[in-house]
Amino acid sequence: MLSEVKTIALNGLLGSLISVQVDISSGMPNWNIVGLPDASVKESKERIRVAIRNSNIKLLSKKIVVNLAPADIRKEGAYFDLPIAIGILMASGYIKTKSKNINFENTAFVGELLLNGKINSINGVLPICIEAIKLGVKTIIIPKKNKEEASLIKGIKIYGVDSLKEIMDFINEKIYLQQIEINKKYINRKNNYNLDFRDVKGQENVKRALEIAAAGGHNFMLIGSPGTGKTMLAKRLPSILPDPTFEELLEITKIHSIAGLVNNEIINKRPFRIPHHTISSTALVGGGKNPKPGEISLAHYGVLFLDEFPEFRKSTLEALRTPLEDKEIIINRLQANVKYPCNFMLGISLNPCACGYYGTNKCKCSKESVQRYLAKISGPLLDRIDIQVLVENIDYKKIIKNNKEETSEQIRKRVNKVRNIQLERYKKEQIFSNSDLMPNLMEKYCKLNDKCKSILEKAADRLELSTRAYEKIIKVARTIADMDDSSQIKENHLLEAIQYRSLDKKYYIGEK
Repeated sequence: MLSEVKTIALNGLLGSLISVQVDISSGMPNWNIVGLPDASVKESKERIRVAIRNSNIKLLSKKIVVNLAPADIRKEGAYFDLPIAIGILMASGYIKTKSKNINFENTAFVGELLLNGKINSINGVLPICIEAIKLGVKTIIIPKKNKEEASLIKGIKIYGVDSLKEIMDFINEKIYLQQIEINKKYINRKNNYNLDFRDVKGQENVKRALEIAAAGGHNFMLIGSPGTGKTMLAKRLPSILPDPTFEELLEITKIHSIAGLVNNEIINKRPFRIPHHTISSTALVGGGKNPKPGEISLAHYGVLFLDEFPEFRKSTLEALRTPLEDKEIIINRLQANVKYPCNFMLGISLNPCACGYYGTNKCKCSKESVQRYLAKISGPLLDRIDIQVLVENIDYKKIIKNNKEETSEQIRKRVNKVRNIQLERYKKEQIFSNSDLMPNLMEKYCKLNDKCKSILEKAADRLELSTRAYEKIIKVARTIADMDDSSQIKENHLLEAIQYRSLDKKYYIGEK
């Protein structure tokens, strides 16, 4: 007896429609799975056999061959358990081949079986459902534990099931299952942040720089002595980031779903990732035997903050250069190439020298040791930092003074307003912020008058700016103009943007 059911295989965020073909025949009792399965799929035989038995179904000792077609796509993960089990039960006559509830021609099954016949939650349900729609699937059966994640999707019938027995009864028209409804309460719920900018006394110049970075999606660098508040300020950045659009939210949740970080809830705010400086290149950019997203992809549409930047291995940091420009990472493996998006803001903090007190009487570092310390950061990587800010010690009188500081909510309202201006401006360009502007779009949206061009040319000569740095100044100026509610970039906007690029020239020269 031959049966066939459908499932979805993921390669990164991309899906392929897989035909699970099961043939049961007389002969020596044996069970083979073919079609390029990995170890997790091969070992599913025992899980499926015991799960079927514990669902009070007795399988006869037969020869079973399971083919996962097409055979040139590698099959990974435990979510092939359910479609294989359904195929076996169909071929054995326990499940109808024609059902009023299910059309097997356009229905896909995904789920991991437990030994008691229950269906366990899986990673990657959101991208699986999205890819299923693209592949023409009309109905998909998923674990009930993943229903919150799947509730974001419309355009496909989604059923959540608890057990193998339940899906059998549904196909055999013994019970009725309710479709998972679209639920937007997670998207619209208000985020509460424990850290707030009202806790930060003074540092108005740094707050201003971080507001610009948040509004335009720009990379930033905070440099200063220990205790000046670099990490404290950076950790409060998530509280002023603009609310994600629905499209951004879907992308963020898809990546975290594949990494198993969703926990059956919808991610409804921008990620803020802060890895330790001992992190490996693979953990940072992604990879492994079965390539998984790294920190740069988990920070997609959010912030990747690298504290104590010079303490990271240089080879690890250099791996950031291409993804920062391309906004995606391609992980090459012998069996397949996997692509993950990584459009993130890079934030870094560092001390100005090994002891941390460069420029003060406390510092005993020589000019050579300062230069050796800062040489850990390559010029090409620094060139990709849009905004560079010096974080200085503030007068202790300001700390004890009971001044009312702006709250994060007040700042975020301004940031949201500026980001909405950009969303409206670029709605036909498929980009979300000024930092995403390509050179051809900059000519259209970042026109400079003659005076601005003259200022920028002088700055380029004096600061020895690269073409990349030149363009980044214009993008930052565009954001500052948006904050000023100006349709044109003016001289004061450009001058402020240049100020944020001149720190490396006046501070990294090793002169006290």
